Amino acid sequence: MFDLSPVLDQLSVPGNFDIAVPEYFNFGVDVIDARAADGDKTAYIWVDRSGSVVEHHSFSDLSQASTRFANVLHQIGARKGDCAVVIMPRVPAWYDADGNIYVARTEEEARSKYDLAADLPLNQDEDVLDTWFSSALWTFGTLGWPEATERLKTFHPTDVLVTGFDIIFFWVARMIMMTMHFMKDEDGQPQVPFKTVYVTGLIRDEQGQKMSKSKGNVLDPLDMIDGIELDSLLEKRTGNMMQPQLAEKIGKATRKAFPEGIGAHGTDALRFTLYSLASTGRDINWDMKRLEGYRNFCNKIWNAARYVLMNTEGEDCGVNDEAVELSLADRWIIARLQQAEQRVADAMTNYRLDHASQEIYEFVWNEYCDWYLELSKPVLWDDNASAEAKRGTRRTLIRVLEATLRLAHPFMPFITEEIWQRVAPIAGTISGEGPHSIMLQAYPLANVNAIDEQALSDAEWLKAVITAIRNIRGEMNVPPSKALNIILKNLGADDQRRLEDNRQFLTKLAKLESIQVLGSGEEAPMAATQLIGDMELLVPMAGLIDKDAELGRLDKELAKLEKDIQRLAGKLGNPGFVDKAPAAVVEKEQDKLQAQQHQRDRLQAQRQAIAEL
Repeated sequence: MFDLSPVLDQLSVPGNFDIAVPEYFNFGVDVIDARAADGDKTAYIWVDRSGSVVEHHSFSDLSQASTRFANVLHQIGARKGDCAVVIMPRVPAWYDADGNIYVARTEEEARSKYDLAADLPLNQDEDVLDTWFSSALWTFGTLGWPEATERLKTFHPTDVLVTGFDIIFFWVARMIMMTMHFMKDEDGQPQVPFKTVYVTGLIRDEQGQKMSKSKGNVLDPLDMIDGIELDSLLEKRTGNMMQPQLAEKIGKATRKAFPEGIGAHGTDALRFTLYSLASTGRDINWDMKRLEGYRNFCNKIWNAARYVLMNTEGEDCGVNDEAVELSLADRWIIARLQQAEQRVADAMTNYRLDHASQEIYEFVWNEYCDWYLELSKPVLWDDNASAEAKRGTRRTLIRVLEATLRLAHPFMPFITEEIWQRVAPIAGTISGEGPHSIMLQAYPLANVNAIDEQALSDAEWLKAVITAIRNIRGEMNVPPSKALNIILKNLGADDQRRLEDNRQFLTKLAKLESIQVLGSGEEAPMAATQLIGDMELLVPMAGLIDKDAELGRLDKELAKLEKDIQRLAGKLGNPGFVDKAPAAVVEKEQDKLQAQQHQRDRLQAQRQAIAEL
């Protein structure tokens, strides 16, 4: 501690601003140590002249910084009660040839302090304590500067810098100033190091809390990539804590969140998750379930590639402009690929990496895998299909997959590279001896001329009919292996054309025995019904199900629903709940009641239809 009054006497305080500081005041003890238990409570906020927050720190942050600084002072000989001003352009550490470290103010002091021989070679650490000074040289210092290297000429200046909002002042601004000072163009004008700054959000935990060691909520990316056992995770989170009294609490929370540790998810899944969460907000709440979902996405791509390779390796894929016949499914997926490429390009232009990753996910999972691969089977497995038709489907399979791998490569580089090495030669993308890499290929660009609007609308009709039949199967508890007879009613001209063009797809994918078109005036039997536009799709129930068993099943479901409805109605009829509970909670319960009532009405209508069979 030291007397602050002489310093305070020299302060010029504008206006009526008043500062009240005790005559004897130790910031480390009276503020930092005293409030360390407050953890993540705000200690100070630094605001610039415009009112924008430049820096935000908690008492826990101050406590950690204080401890680190105290350790440095102790190493250089400072003792309790000393007052010192420390100016260190370089780290006060020297190294000998064996890697031993000697901390001192000067080299002479280091030799005296550690009793070192005068002829022992010592080298001072080249780094500086001001991290932001050294890192401000990053844009050109990493490219060979001050030498005029080819890397420097090629890559400086650049276009985009990716950073966080919390270091715009400390790093970004200083890089710009340093670069403009040291780097000039051929006309002697200062160079601006980059044109655009892409600011990422701060990744918080699943509860929206800032990750910190004192909270024990830090997630190491490597642990999510490679996996980590529970014991090792506990050690990492609770070892060497500045507040060891929190270890038990952190351990309990860790065991609850990760009872079996963290499984291995791989680099690609982690990268894709980060892209999917990269919204325009300043904060990103981490979600382990999203990570698990995108690991499954990687597996989906792998399994899709296996199916494609199984049906294309060693086969005629028509990559040398042989005659092909494209099915509706082929023309549809080619058109959708162009749309996906355009949407990804638009999203990346606007730095909406979350939208780009979502478009890739939707195209690959929901369209290429779930629909197109299934639609390819009726052609490839049909002994009566022409050689041109099979060739067209094989070519579409392999070429769309190859383009999709290039589209997804920046988002998931490892799995796309590995699969592409096998896919590209079959697709005709590469030939001859390598090495070849997907990284050296052109990024896909949409061809608007390949967007077949009719194929897009016809495919949506086909998907709607198949989905309707599958929904009826699910609602009526009809097993997938049971072939159905369906009836179509009120067909328009487009419906009739689409039916005739796609009978094979409908029969195979919907597992149909027959398709009957009902004429005007003809009466339909008792059937489950779905609407596709103006067209009615009917599945006759007679002889399709065990009537008594199905009625029994429906009665049980209705009884359970009725019980839930009565419970929710009673809860919402209680003034003690409605008046005291938050409006959002009440609204959620009301929505739940309406959903249950709707489900009950639907099942009652279904029961009545079956009872009348």
